[in-house]
Amino acid sequence: MEYKRKQRGLSDLTKQKISMRLKGRKKSLSHAANISKGMENYWSKIPQQQTGSTNLNGMV
Repeated sequence: MEYKRKQRGLSDLTKQKISMRLKGRKKSLSHAANISKGMENYWSKIPQQQTGSTNLNGMV
């Protein structure tokens, strides 16, 4: 499977925008657990950002 992102690094501004957009959403406990498990699986397959790289949006 080919993922859109190639590295984990996101800018702080992007993280803040994502956080603000997701605030206040209601989910059941089982749904939240499934999302968490899926995200852990997804991010475990993408390497950490290499030092010295300034590309924060994941595009090469």
